[in-house]
Amino acid sequence: MSTETETTGGKTQGKGLKAAKAAGAGLLALCLVGSLGLNVYQAQAQQNYANQMGAFIAEQKDRWAKEEEQENTYQEDGFKVAGEYEIRSTTHISDAYKSGDDSQLSAEDKDTLKMAKDVLDEVLSDGMDNYEKELAVYRWMVANIGNNGSDGVIIRPGSGGSPFTPHDVLKSKNAVCVGYATTFRLFMNMLGMDCHIVHNDYHSWDLVELEPDQWYHVDVYSDAHGAEFANFNMTDTICDMGHSWDGSALPVADSVKYSPAVQNSVEVDSLLDVPAQFKKALDEKQGAVYYRFKTPLTEEEQPKANFLAALLENAMRATIEDAYFQAMWYPGEDGNDILGLLVERYDDDEPEPSFDSTSPEAKAVIRAIAEAFGLDPAELGDTGDDPEEPPVAEPLPGTKNGGSVVID
Repeated sequence: MSTETETTGGKTQGKGLKAAKAAGAGLLALCLVGSLGLNVYQAQAQQNYANQMGAFIAEQKDRWAKEEEQENTYQEDGFKVAGEYEIRSTTHISDAYKSGDDSQLSAEDKDTLKMAKDVLDEVLSDGMDNYEKELAVYRWMVANIGNNGSDGVIIRPGSGGSPFTPHDVLKSKNAVCVGYATTFRLFMNMLGMDCHIVHNDYHSWDLVELEPDQWYHVDVYSDAHGAEFANFNMTDTICDMGHSWDGSALPVADSVKYSPAVQNSVEVDSLLDVPAQFKKALDEKQGAVYYRFKTPLTEEEQPKANFLAALLENAMRATIEDAYFQAMWYPGEDGNDILGLLVERYDDDEPEPSFDSTSPEAKAVIRAIAEAFGLDPAELGDTGDDPEEPPVAEPLPGTKNGGSVVID
């Protein structure tokens, strides 16, 4: 009994061992399959990562290639701003000025050279440095280009509504942005300064080198139609606040030495000194004033400065109609900020005097046209009221033809 039991027990133990082995083999098989599956997943993940990295690297290489190509193909002369106004080279004109030989210039280019030379003769004086020459040209252009108020009927060559070459700009005293930029560049090149025209698809301005590796953005067009010095001798950072351009092929402009804020700032003790100084500047019709503080403002004082600027604008608008105001911080050479206050008065533009349609000369023109066309002069604006002529003095008694009388 016991033997059978033992035998039976032995068989039972044998079956259990076989079952355990079978289970173990199955588990191992599952682990192997799982491991193989995991390895396949990891391989796929690694392949996907490799593909992504390959695509990223290819995209980066393509971008770098395009940037390099753009640097090598940046177009200045020949580019058409707004698809219409072409930036044209004037190097041959500036070279003729510097060499004193204009024999190779066309008649129009000789005319351009003469007009530009006349301007330089007018605004420059001996001993000026590059900055002073640039400033003199800038002020002349702001004052004289685009402010002639011309509304004539008769078209003069070069005086159309969109002059964009230096010849037409200097002849008509009008310009689109390209005209300002190319004319300013011509002046700078004539004076021996390197100058680029910066542009995007719809606007253009200048980038001038005043000292070796010291470049400044100058947008004469915007200042001629806005606040003086607002766009004069800007760094890249300042210029970027109101302009957009591809700077990959252009020099970096990061110097503030010749910025209007550094050149023209007035030192004050505190913010409370600014109102009186600003009012004095307004009375003197100054368009831009800059204040540097004897003790630089702290971060805690910045809100006070903002509050002061807002109240200054309110006070200005209460006393001056039609004026534009802007307050802005400018970087100083010592790293401390300079407060700039810019003002543009819209009511300062005096209308161009027009021909007096009531003058005797005007009436003579009206009557000549009326007679030629068989019209009543009144239809053309002749009121028929001729200015009264002064009475002719009658000769005194005892004189001949109005001679003198001797009184004893």
